[in-house]
Amino acid sequence: MEKHNLTVLNEFILMGITQRPELQAPLFGLFLIIYSVSVVGNLGMIMLTTVDSRLQTPMYFFLKHLALIDLGYSTTVGPKMLVSFVVEENTISYYFCATQGAFYIIFIISELFILSAMSYDRYVAICNPLLYPVIMSQRLCQVLVAILYLYSTFVSLLVNINIFTSSFCGYNIVNHFYCDCLPLVSLLCSNTHEIELMILIFSVFNLMSSLLMVVVSYLLILAAIVRMHSAEGRHKAFSTCGSHLTVATVFYGTMIFMYVQPESSHSFDTDKVASIFYTLVIPMLNPLIYSLRNRDVKYAFHRFSNKPCQSFKFM
Repeated sequence: MEKHNLTVLNEFILMGITQRPELQAPLFGLFLIIYSVSVVGNLGMIMLTTVDSRLQTPMYFFLKHLALIDLGYSTTVGPKMLVSFVVEENTISYYFCATQGAFYIIFIISELFILSAMSYDRYVAICNPLLYPVIMSQRLCQVLVAILYLYSTFVSLLVNINIFTSSFCGYNIVNHFYCDCLPLVSLLCSNTHEIELMILIFSVFNLMSSLLMVVVSYLLILAAIVRMHSAEGRHKAFSTCGSHLTVATVFYGTMIFMYVQPESSHSFDTDKVASIFYTLVIPMLNPLIYSLRNRDVKYAFHRFSNKPCQSFKFM
């Protein structure tokens, strides 16, 4: 007989990253630095790609949304995780847990498909440079971004509604540092087979379809580079897609490590480590990779940082 304690359960307890007291303060300091760098870096990237006229291209349009997504899911997870290091019992309300889980799914799916859209953009820029302004029009870029946000919102609502309209058994300890769907599913009393199958299907589809787009795009890019006779042209092509390829490799590598594990070695502790990497570390690395490897971004930063000085000088 199923228990229906949905109305009684009004909060969850997040176990956090570690229960060892001696690690709480060092980890709090470490993740505070990581989160702060992530916020500053992604906000800076959003500002640069918005105000600098030379960065008003499809490539930087997608980069701005990548920074917005990175800022979104690191903020969805980061502050609550930091709280877990300074409180004795890290509780989260039932509705805030549902909200956190919903936004996390929206941003993580959006990250997958914005990276695939960026890979297509790089393919067009290198393989069809003359038609690039026509193919990658402003309207197409806006439509692609709108579709990925609408789709990720649809999946998020579908998964969360199914979880939070099911019956929890009253056991409210979540073995994670945020409200992820799989740890929550393990707390359900009702039959979870359909929910687990739905999560699996969407996870595999989202990961494999977006990864396929990235792989195909870069195979075509590689074929085009091999056919180039000019060493300067090959170098320019590599520099054009180098930053994105680095970001995509790190992100997809982490996702594959998390989801394509043997059942025998899979555990929530392993998921925590992977989750830390792609919810906090990768959002910190992405703006650093693009700012260090991209001359346009570096020049835009210098122009932006020198403007206040020039204004003050001629006052």
